[in-house]
Amino acid sequence: MYLARSGLVAAVRPLLGSTLGWESVSVFLNTQLRALSAQPLRKGDVTAEEAIRHADHLPKKLLIDGAWVDAQSGKTMPVVDPRTEEVVLRVAEGDKADVDAAVAAARKAFDHGPWPRMSAKERGRVMYRLADLMERDREELAQLETLDNGKPIFFSRAADVPLSFDHLRYYAGWADKIQGKTIPVDGPYWAYTLHEPLGVVGQIIPWNFPLLMAAWKIAPALACGNTIVLKTAEQTPLTAMKLGQLALEAGLPPGVLNIISGYGPTAGAALVGNPGVDKIAFTGSTEVGRKIAGQVAQSLKPCTLELGGKSPVVVCKDVDIDKAVADTHFALFFNHGQCCAAGSRLYVHEAIYDEFIEKAVKAATTRRVGDPFGDVDQGPQVDQDQYNKILEYIDHGKNEGATLQCGGKARAGKGYYVEPTVFTDVKDSMKISREEIFGPVQCISKWSKMDEVIQRANNNAYGLAAGVFSNNIDEVNTLSRGIKSGTVWVNCYNLYDSAVPFGGYKDSGLGREKGEYALSNYTQVKAVYQPLVNPAWR
Repeated sequence: MYLARSGLVAAVRPLLGSTLGWESVSVFLNTQLRALSAQPLRKGDVTAEEAIRHADHLPKKLLIDGAWVDAQSGKTMPVVDPRTEEVVLRVAEGDKADVDAAVAAARKAFDHGPWPRMSAKERGRVMYRLADLMERDREELAQLETLDNGKPIFFSRAADVPLSFDHLRYYAGWADKIQGKTIPVDGPYWAYTLHEPLGVVGQIIPWNFPLLMAAWKIAPALACGNTIVLKTAEQTPLTAMKLGQLALEAGLPPGVLNIISGYGPTAGAALVGNPGVDKIAFTGSTEVGRKIAGQVAQSLKPCTLELGGKSPVVVCKDVDIDKAVADTHFALFFNHGQCCAAGSRLYVHEAIYDEFIEKAVKAATTRRVGDPFGDVDQGPQVDQDQYNKILEYIDHGKNEGATLQCGGKARAGKGYYVEPTVFTDVKDSMKISREEIFGPVQCISKWSKMDEVIQRANNNAYGLAAGVFSNNIDEVNTLSRGIKSGTVWVNCYNLYDSAVPFGGYKDSGLGREKGEYALSNYTQVKAVYQPLVNPAWR
């Protein structure tokens, strides 16, 4: 039973991909935390005040051409603590003038600087140094991430931060393995291909995994020899500032990584529209992604888009119900539901539906919500807008006739806290089933026939991810091939190995992040022909 397990262990087990028993997993996690954290995790081992002290030591400026500078306008913008709804500090608010300066610095660094001209192996060494520095300062990064975003310190330590420096190391290893081909051709000639860096890359990241999304973006771009202008989410600029400090310490040349904090309509739009940018990479909403795609299409500028999702999870009748409840709970409630791949459409076979519902509701009602610097499973949502949006979707669910089993309201008091919510008897036509909520709202429906559930799973504009829970290999194969999504997790969820590509079908985006596949987003292929004079062989 879910209640018999530590809530944190039940949540993190699928993330780490363990198949051990629960007691062994608990021991394993404690070992991991001691390795990943400066201190063993215990309730109250760190406070928000300590995180705020770390934030006070950040530059709180824009990183342009290797220097921390104020916005040219002199403007600053607030960083709000989602626990208290209070402003904890202010940072520079970049706009078009600052973006233009950052792009000019990145262009100079690419056209005349050492980064694309040094050996690929040396680029990899710099990236390894950056990863080592991130690991050295992992506790500070974790505290900043929790302060910025509101996610529990446990997850910042056990997932976000180590996955980020692991990603840098993965692509550091790729830097000297990016290569073309030698191609036999007709006549006295030979041909080969070069995989060349694109140039200046504009990258825009979201607020749900600020540090990890920065790592996903910059690592392959740097490995390929590009220079970068990174625009952070206005809600969560702190860990990117720390990342910028570490990048300079690691020896990244001036202008290779420029970091702009600012708002989407000003700084983001200016970056997308700047003619000096050779490629745009964006992670965020489908609505904004469409606007970016339309804008870059005018200049035929390549872009990759990792957008929204409404991921179906299909639970078959032969599963271990306790495990399926724990895994599908994690699929939806991880990161407070603020995850593009969240398993937000849960289809449970009619033969186990009632028992599953009972246990799923119990899992949600025992979920610990509170101060993310404490011993909790769920902290606050990221900001007022997201908080309001989630509550509006909950009202839609009630009004459209879904059965509210638990939650369904905000937690009393300060902070953007929303109670873990479970709706059952959800119809596919309901707004909560069709649209991305991005919050702790689980929507459960019943199914009976395989063809029907595949059709229902695909009857949605999104196609980012999916989950399949079954002990029947034929059902697994039928569902994993029949569901149209970029990722399918089978009897697990929320695994994000650096080597495995991630991206979506349909309205969930264009291109792939991670793995070898991401390298093609940051290189272009050049074909070279040369004559052969009296070759010994061809």
